Amino acid sequence: MSESAKNSRTTTTRAATTRASGAATQRLKVRRELAAAAMELFATKGYEATTVDEIAATAGVARRTFFRHFRSKEEAIFPDHDDTLVRAQAVLEAAPPHENPLDTVCRGIKEVMKMYASSPKGSVERYKLTREVPALREREIASVARYERLFTRYLLGHFDEEAHRDGVSGYDEPLLAEVAASAVVTAHNHVLRRWLRSGGVGDVESQLDHAFAIVRRTFGTGFGANRPVTEQSVAVERQEEVLVTVARTDAPLGEIMATIERALAR
Repeated sequence: MSESAKNSRTTTTRAATTRASGAATQRLKVRRELAAAAMELFATKGYEATTVDEIAATAGVARRTFFRHFRSKEEAIFPDHDDTLVRAQAVLEAAPPHENPLDTVCRGIKEVMKMYASSPKGSVERYKLTREVPALREREIASVARYERLFTRYLLGHFDEEAHRDGVSGYDEPLLAEVAASAVVTAHNHVLRRWLRSGGVGDVESQLDHAFAIVRRTFGTGFGANRPVTEQSVAVERQEEVLVTVARTDAPLGEIMATIERALAR
């Protein structure tokens, strides 16, 4: 391929990427405008009395435009969950090989907190609405379930058979992965609800880290099949009669001890 052809192809690719990015930005803008209109009408008229036509008219779009973005009016006040789910999945896919998978999941669900924290006032208003309207609460629960399924699949792919070798069969692995994923999501939602009840103020990041530390201590040794024991996680060096061990803080104790035992046996 000639240089000019390569340049032309690169330019075309960049243009396509720019168009796609612009379309995604416009899509999210419309979704948020519809969400704002829905929240305003739900708060003033009530959920039951509000129609899709009214939401669309308030947002300045046609009815068909509404249904291109949302399937129902209760779905309209959650405009960012689809994009947040994509970002959470990207965190999982880009995880470094030495990171404990449970830590990766904790980083992934922080994308959800970022979504809420980006608009504290709107998040608090939405929280109040979901408490009052059962249909909105059910929609919120359905959104939470999507994150749990994503994290469960990820953890199941990183199950550490050695850590749970005694008394654990292959049938138990899906259960352990699902319980661990649920624990991460529950910890996140506990902190999120407390933050929303306080009006969206406070150091929610440190509260999240504290909650995740509890989950990590409880479930952290059960996952990590894809994390090789290398100098990235545990390093051992013999210096005459002294054995020097350097370990990552997230390296499981069993992994550290096994590495030391192998070094002593040499």
